[in-house]
Amino acid sequence: MEKQAFPLRPHHGLCLRFFQGKGYSDDFVANMGIIQQTLESNPMIRLAPEMDKICGSCPNNQSGICTTQEKVLRYDAGVLRLCGLEPGQILPYQNFARMVTQEILQPGRREEICPDCQWSGLCQWKQEEP
Repeated sequence: MEKQAFPLRPHHGLCLRFFQGKGYSDDFVANMGIIQQTLESNPMIRLAPEMDKICGSCPNNQSGICTTQEKVLRYDAGVLRLCGLEPGQILPYQNFARMVTQEILQPGRREEICPDCQWSGLCQWKQEEP
């Protein structure tokens, strides 16, 4: 039996890149750390513009419904567009992470996707680190 691909919201490719042990709550931070470790083994992922395991510990997740759904769908669409990917596409996590770096971060296009994110200051700080 084939192992199912790990569902991942496309914009979480940015969040994971900039994660530095800070977040909405201790539960959220612990969950994000576990997911980041899981993805280091380069599993197949499915780009899912819907709730994923990262969303599980987010306070914006109210009984499986995101209270900021319009915003995060816009973020997901931006990542897909700039990386030339499609919703539901399956690929190795490291390939996706490389595309996010090459197509969004290196050309300085992160703010095109999520300029209104409350965590943007953390992302900017880490992006400017040597």
